[in-house]
Amino acid sequence: MKALIERLTHLLPLASVMVMLGFGVQAMGALGGDGSSVEADRARMKASVKTTQSDAYSVQEMQAPGGMVINEYVAPSGRVFAVAWHGPFVPDMRQILGTYFQQYSAALQAQPKRYGRRPLNIQQSGLVVQASGRMRAYWGRAYVPEMLPDGITADEIK
Repeated sequence: MKALIERLTHLLPLASVMVMLGFGVQAMGALGGDGSSVEADRARMKASVKTTQSDAYSVQEMQAPGGMVINEYVAPSGRVFAVAWHGPFVPDMRQILGTYFQQYSAALQAQPKRYGRRPLNIQQSGLVVQASGRMRAYWGRAYVPEMLPDGITADEIK
């Protein structure tokens, strides 16, 4: 038994690297990422995608079979400047926030402990995350203020 534990202990660093690489692949269509990777997100969620185009940006709406809807707001430059969600559960925040997940996680830990059903409101210069909900009815949005296209306000992210 001791020999087996020693062998498995040597595999832990390799397993850690594999997990980190896996998370990196999942976050491709996320906040700040390339809008062309929406297809990877769609496949992972087994979702249907509907695109709505405006003069200043496009919205890739992904609707999963379980009722989760995630909107990725894509600027003309091809970058995802905002994401919004609503549905019966909280989405995989690591996937939708991508490289901003670490900043989100640090901001979340720095907040005082939350009790009850208080909304989440992280307002930083490089990241805004607002979320709330109750069982089977969650919603939220995240955006990078500096990446908002000219003339677009946060009120348009829904």
